[in-house]
Amino acid sequence: MEPIILPTLMARAPSRVTLHLGHLPSKKDIKAPWPRTPSRVDPNNPPWPAYRGYHEYSFAHATMGVRLPTILGKAIDDASRTLNEQSAEDKIVDLVECLERMDALMADLSGNAKLRPIVDDGEGDVALWNKEIAKYFQGKDFMNAPWLFAEAYKYRRLHECFSVSKYWNDYDVFYRQKCDTFSRSTDAVFELSMRFAEPFKQSENMSDKEKAESERLMFLELTQVCLWGNSTDLSLLINMTEEQIKSLQSTGGDHLAATEKNILGNHLNQIWETVKVLREKTGGRIDFVLDNAGFELYCDFVYADFLIQAGLAKQIRFHGKRYPWFVSDVTRKDWDWLLNTMVYGHLFPKASEVERESLRRLGARWKQYEKDGRWQYEQHPFWCTGYTFWDLHSEAPDLFLHLSRSDLVYFKGDLNHRKLTYDCAAPASIPFDIAIGPMASAAGAPKICSLRTIKSDVVVGLGDNGDAIAERLNKEEPGWKISGKYAVVLLSEGRPGEKVRFA
Repeated sequence: MEPIILPTLMARAPSRVTLHLGHLPSKKDIKAPWPRTPSRVDPNNPPWPAYRGYHEYSFAHATMGVRLPTILGKAIDDASRTLNEQSAEDKIVDLVECLERMDALMADLSGNAKLRPIVDDGEGDVALWNKEIAKYFQGKDFMNAPWLFAEAYKYRRLHECFSVSKYWNDYDVFYRQKCDTFSRSTDAVFELSMRFAEPFKQSENMSDKEKAESERLMFLELTQVCLWGNSTDLSLLINMTEEQIKSLQSTGGDHLAATEKNILGNHLNQIWETVKVLREKTGGRIDFVLDNAGFELYCDFVYADFLIQAGLAKQIRFHGKRYPWFVSDVTRKDWDWLLNTMVYGHLFPKASEVERESLRRLGARWKQYEKDGRWQYEQHPFWCTGYTFWDLHSEAPDLFLHLSRSDLVYFKGDLNHRKLTYDCAAPASIPFDIAIGPMASAAGAPKICSLRTIKSDVVVGLGDNGDAIAERLNKEEPGWKISGKYAVVLLSEGRPGEKVRFA
């Protein structure tokens, strides 16, 4: 039989086929559609991919794996210290049971347990929490639920450790830390009190044009003071020295001029244009959704004081938390402590009598604002839920309606910014009003300003070149998103004046 000769074509075929596409249309620079259609957005499925604890590339991983257990460990130490100071047996036994619940929470956190429903402890947010867990997070654990929800859930569980007790239901495991950090803010505190102890007055020798320019510059500087006061965040500064705290809290004019270069998304001038017309309006109401207690709250007060004295606002509403939250968030107790410490306290033994008097005068004026109703403190249950502010309109319609009546709402700090933007991997070039969804697009949405030093992964509102800026910083300064070195001051025009409607 003759041998079969196979064709040699396959042997000579190239190992890889390369197509030349020179005659096809050129590639287009197409940006991904954003956000997803609203029908697909829910707490476990944000408008862009969520950050989750198992994402090792994100700050979520370090938070869930290291920071939260460390914070909880310090909270257990604080409660143990309080236990050792007690003498009444019934209080001791009650606090021991609180500590046992904290130990169980630590075991759940360290063992990555599934998220169970919140125990009915009488708080106004229980139904909201358990509805969200049932609808979106059945079977989810601390590491695979979205980071924002899992982190908030941990603080709600921590509150539960005390809220079901007889004697310790309003105990704040972070209170000592908050007070101690403010007491170590001496330089920055007196830098501001010595400037603002006396009521603000414009020089009579200035022309109207000069007065207007002076007021504008003061507004811009104080907005920065309010912004960078957020550098002191106890949940992030776990082991920071006093000198490092002073560096973060520097409020001198030269420092502020330099730091404006670090505001990557900067709407300062647009905010001034928004605020300066309030003087002619009948309302003149400004709201602050607060972030940290202590020095940041003090900076918020300085800023709010200027807005009142300059006639830019007639009423200011401050929104705090009902119970201890994310270590350093403001509660009613923190609010009262700061004002009363300024007027009556002896927190700064090395301060001069002139410095102490400046603090007393400032505190007395602020307490008067509260008495006559120009400053009001509020604490809606929604602020301590796992929902982002995309759901504020649907889950807390009374709060949305309330905010819609404000001329401008400031959202302070990193956590509030994360909740505004759904804390997901949105491109840095996405406009702020797109990133905050219904808080900008719903009928009646108020004008919103986010004052945020960047301390976590989500970054939006950096303009058309935002993606390139973020990429460059990723290469040149790894960790820039958690350093607190950079900030954003972003404004959403909202839809004020339109009738608020609910489905």
